[in-house]
Amino acid sequence: MIRFARLDNHLFSHLSRLATGLIAIPLLLAEPAWSHDPHPRLSTGQSVYVPVYSTIWHGNLNDNGKPSEILMSSMLSIRNTDPKYGMTITSAQYYDTGGRKLHEYVARPRLIPPMGSVDFFVEYQERQGGTGANFVVNWQAEQPINQPIMETIHVYHWGTQGQAFVTRGEVIDPHEPNRAGQDSLPGIPEAPKAR
Repeated sequence: MIRFARLDNHLFSHLSRLATGLIAIPLLLAEPAWSHDPHPRLSTGQSVYVPVYSTIWHGNLNDNGKPSEILMSSMLSIRNTDPKYGMTITSAQYYDTGGRKLHEYVARPRLIPPMGSVDFFVEYQERQGGTGANFVVNWQAEQPINQPIMETIHVYHWGTQGQAFVTRGEVIDPHEPNRAGQDSLPGIPEAPKAR
């Protein structure tokens, strides 16, 4: 009885691992939906929110109840994925954790040619943004084009070592007019133009 019980438990353990592996394999091999979409969504403009980590907490809490802080340098990359038509960046505003605008990176509208890209840099010593910093990027095009890719690459380097990670933007206003001719998300105001 004991011998069979051990065998059953051993067999059950192997079957459980096999079942878990069979479930995990398709998940690992699966590609994101956007990577194989034969008909990417087109747009003539959007407002895009891109997370930025100007600082990151780590380690243990000190006597004041605060963790250690790492400062990061960040690069916002905006990539036009359309092979035929250009796009124009009308605004790239940098906000801190409290939602206060710190800087406008686009002094005048900036054209990105087909398959081109531009980037904006937040230097290492900038610590005003904090852990919840972000960019809000506004872009437009004269005709519907493939949606651009917007990512922020964060880098921290010390000695011969370093770390880096990427955050991707999310559309917060598609700039698509509804039947009344207004933006589909009226609660989100358009970013002011740079002076």
